[in-house]
Amino acid sequence: MSASIAMAVATNDSLSFTGLPKKEGDRWIPLESDPDIMNDCIKWAKQLGLETDKYTFQDVYGLDPELLALVPQPVKAILLLFPNVQAVEDARNADEAKRDPSHKDPIDPNVIFIKQTISNACGTIALLHALANASDITISPSSPLQHFIALCKEKSPEERAELLEDTELFAKMHKAAAEAGRSVITPDLDTDLHFICFVQAKSQSDPTGKRLIELDGRRTAPVDYGSSSDILADVAKVAQEKYLNSTNSLQFSMTALAPTDF
Repeated sequence: MSASIAMAVATNDSLSFTGLPKKEGDRWIPLESDPDIMNDCIKWAKQLGLETDKYTFQDVYGLDPELLALVPQPVKAILLLFPNVQAVEDARNADEAKRDPSHKDPIDPNVIFIKQTISNACGTIALLHALANASDITISPSSPLQHFIALCKEKSPEERAELLEDTELFAKMHKAAAEAGRSVITPDLDTDLHFICFVQAKSQSDPTGKRLIELDGRRTAPVDYGSSSDILADVAKVAQEKYLNSTNSLQFSMTALAPTDF
């Protein structure tokens, strides 16, 4: 898996890479999967309020144990970029259909989940999912992120989407980060890749346990992948089984929110 894979030009004429119907307006420039862009270009994460001297977004160079071992611990969240091709979507839908809600551990109600209503905003939404749900990271008081999280707590996923739409700062910062990327921006702003986020949430049935949660604004709700003791290893397994095995595409990338490695 590549250390850092930029967004590609879309090949699907009926959908944007977000899986949302194409429409005029409310479409952002695709964001690359690049920790330098997330942390350094216009100081995106820092401007939002993340204290990047403690945690930053860092590349995961591969899924083999020896490569996972290179990532500083403890990992707090993971962003996965994958190709939005039919084979992957079919596998995701089949997996979703097999899930029995009656046998699931209830999702922690404190998890902040944002529906995606803006085309090409999945990169920013994945970042917000990571920063809003990661435990023990430090967010500056009175920062835009802290304010956004506070407003989100009492809202539905759809209301949080409206809040994102109405927060001009996020659109401006997303645009600045995207324009600082290495890829050529296509006139129609389409691409066929998609960002999602994985975090650990408290188990509602085991006071000491944690659950692996996938946050994807295209889905109707967070997805619970079960008990989780090592988020990096657990996400690597899910990525391999649920995503990489579904296609021959090499357009995958993983980025971890992990301790700053000086």
